[in-house]
Amino acid sequence: MNNVKKIFSIRDLENLSGIKAHTIRIWEKRYNLLTPERTDTNIRTYSLSSLQKLLNITLLYDNGYKISKIAKIPESDIPKTVKEVVSQKNSRSQNLNAFKLAMMNFDQTIFFNTYEKLLGTKSFREIFKEVFIPLLNEIGLLWQTDTISPAHEHFITSLIKQKILVNTESLQNKSPIKQDKVFVSFLPENEIHDIGILYLNYEILLKGYKVVYLGQTIPIENLVDLIKYFDNVYFLSYFTVKPDKTEIDTYIEEFKKLLKDYPNPNIWILGRQIQYLDTKKLPKFIKTFTSIEEVTNNL
Repeated sequence: MNNVKKIFSIRDLENLSGIKAHTIRIWEKRYNLLTPERTDTNIRTYSLSSLQKLLNITLLYDNGYKISKIAKIPESDIPKTVKEVVSQKNSRSQNLNAFKLAMMNFDQTIFFNTYEKLLGTKSFREIFKEVFIPLLNEIGLLWQTDTISPAHEHFITSLIKQKILVNTESLQNKSPIKQDKVFVSFLPENEIHDIGILYLNYEILLKGYKVVYLGQTIPIENLVDLIKYFDNVYFLSYFTVKPDKTEIDTYIEEFKKLLKDYPNPNIWILGRQIQYLDTKKLPKFIKTFTSIEEVTNNL
């Protein structure tokens, strides 16, 4: 069960806000900005509302507000002040903090307002590469350190997926202008982390290619029909957690068997799990990539 985390340590606050624990303690003592509770062993703990307040304070602080001035703002007025700043500023750190604040508050309004403001100066591609990718990387670290719960991660990634899908849909009614490749994008069986492959689906369409998007957790044997329909297929997959390091060599061998009679096999793979492949032993028709940007540069 994905229970939302409600109690945070001072290290959690440091990880989320970027404000050092020592500074947080000073702000508590000098300005009474936060009121932690204490465990039986005298360790500080913070509620979700305290974390939300600190993220608001950090956002204002990063945008030139002196901490002494922030301390004088009535607590009930801080969120309003934050929203005013969000509507006026566009710095990367400000936007990352705004999206994190949206995540911690489960607040779609902050997410959409921040995104719409970004669209005033940036394309969707720029937003994804300059803001969403750093945000997702940071969320991954926060999740691994148990600073945020799966519910927080699912909330913010679902909103990002919505934006990918909306922008992808705008391209899907256009006929492909390039005929030398047909991309088949999919995730391996039991792999569900699909933001990367969803975004690549958008990039492929943007470049003018036909793409057949199959989605999550696709068994290899289900791909056989695709090679019956097209003679220039490029299979594209993203290995985030699957196949794991004990399965990946077997998986590649099964893929090679599937394509053994196909005249023009091509497989493109990226994701964290490719670190477990000996790329020197791979056949030439299997290419590995270290990033989304590297794939897009090869389209």
